[in-house]
Amino acid sequence: MRTVVFGATGPTGRQITEQALAAGHEVVAVTRRPHNVQPRSGLTVVSADVADPDAVQRAVAGSDAILSSLGVPLTPKPITVYSQGNANILAAMHRHGVKRLVTVSSSVLDPTWRPTGEFFFNNVMDPLFNRKMGRTAHEDMRRMESLVRDSELDWTIVRPSGLFDHPAPTRYHVEENVADGLFTARADLAASMVAQLTDDRFVRRAMAVITTDVRPSIAGLIWREAVMKKK
Repeated sequence: MRTVVFGATGPTGRQITEQALAAGHEVVAVTRRPHNVQPRSGLTVVSADVADPDAVQRAVAGSDAILSSLGVPLTPKPITVYSQGNANILAAMHRHGVKRLVTVSSSVLDPTWRPTGEFFFNNVMDPLFNRKMGRTAHEDMRRMESLVRDSELDWTIVRPSGLFDHPAPTRYHVEENVADGLFTARADLAASMVAQLTDDRFVRRAMAVITTDVRPSIAGLIWREAVMKKK
């Protein structure tokens, strides 16, 4: 399956690219930093900015499915990357007749997400980092989800919890809309997205994915993910 990966050089996008190639898919890696992608069999690298509609059109042409892992650092400034980027992707998919879209959102968008037994996170960290520092990002994710849901495509919105790095996929857990868990390894997020290329259980649904086999420290996670790096 010819699969386009947007955000291919981000921490999650790199995992998606590697896992999709390992699964035997032909991958088109879309990035603003093509020099950061190592050429190999089955991989085409496209230099493009998701904010450029014409560039997105060229990247999507001839593909079978889209995996989007767009992400930006948390900031109080207005954010449009998620909604604008996915709007351009949706327009290109409609134009070129591509039906399958799997795009990353966040568990924060479900109002019932409140991980069991996580008192400190639910009452201190979540209000501070997700609801305050991450407010503009999550507002834009809501706009993105609305655009995707209103489309006639075979979409799946993927909602991870707190993202962290782990070298390989684990026995991750998925649920519709929301899952009772605080963390998601990027390797598991990528694995769950690549799996949707051949699994229709969550077509036109939101899918939450959590990692239960390993657990990072909350303090380290907040510092690395909310302060130091992109999704």
